[in-house]
Amino acid sequence: MSEFELAPGSVRPRRLRQSAAVRRLVRENRLHPSDLIEVLFVREDLSAPRELESMPGVFQHTLESLVEAARDAADAGVGGVMLFGIPTHRDATGSQADDPEGILNRGLRAVSEAVGDRTVVMADLCLDEFTDHGHCGVLAADGSVDNDATLDRYAAMAIAQARAGATVLGLSGMMDGQVGAVRVALDEAGLSETIVMGYTAKYASAFYGPFREAVDSQLTGDRKTYQQDPANGREALLELDLDLAEGADIVMVKPGLPYLDVLSEVAAASPVPVWSYQISGEYAMIEFAARAGAIDRDKAVWESLMAFKRAGADAVLTYYATEFARRLRDGDD
Repeated sequence: MSEFELAPGSVRPRRLRQSAAVRRLVRENRLHPSDLIEVLFVREDLSAPRELESMPGVFQHTLESLVEAARDAADAGVGGVMLFGIPTHRDATGSQADDPEGILNRGLRAVSEAVGDRTVVMADLCLDEFTDHGHCGVLAADGSVDNDATLDRYAAMAIAQARAGATVLGLSGMMDGQVGAVRVALDEAGLSETIVMGYTAKYASAFYGPFREAVDSQLTGDRKTYQQDPANGREALLELDLDLAEGADIVMVKPGLPYLDVLSEVAAASPVPVWSYQISGEYAMIEFAARAGAIDRDKAVWESLMAFKRAGADAVLTYYATEFARRLRDGDD
């Protein structure tokens, strides 16, 4: 027997890889349509859906096409739909964000009425789409983001979004104390059943680039004074402790693939569900690489989504949610 030959009785991991049927049987992680959350944009000044140049296959929607996209997502069995709004009017305080007739709140009402009994309707709770300066909060006289003044705006947004039909509020602004401020406001307004999802780890990432087009961002500069430093990992666990103490029902790690280590650490420590977000830059990389012939698109999508599950995500926000949920429903995994 060669010194490189395996002895009789040796463990042979390849036995469990010999066929597709065996590989499916022993697979450690699985995706289900309900693990996926579709991300949808509704824009106030459109007369027809507009495809994004930086995110092929993703659209800014009219109210009518938003409802159709939400119906498609619900038909595919996705776990939820997360809505972002792009208003015509912007100002320093983002006044359209908590206006019941603001575009996001109108979108929430329409989607909730159409599919609220079949999937979970969610709202992004942040001011960046609504302010004329593009920051996630109200600005102080010196141009910095005023944390506590912003919390007042978030509380008003939370009440408006919950009343419009949102079951889950995604607090993506990264203000200190945001979960507690929103939780108190909801409870005092008699909206205690509304679920609060805290963005526990949201990094100041270069991978948000295409999202700027998606929400017609007015931002100049950056958000490094309130989003997390990409060099820091342990800080996410501090943020987790704070969000849990303030009453977060769910926590988020964003972006996704570049921060799987952070996702794994948060998932191991969290007693509440942990979600992650396959963001615009991650989507764009797959799409443009596939168009260049560099990768197999469908296999890359499957592999990237499975990476989230392997790292500990209970659910994934992704622009592939409806498409991939259909694949899973049809037995293509």
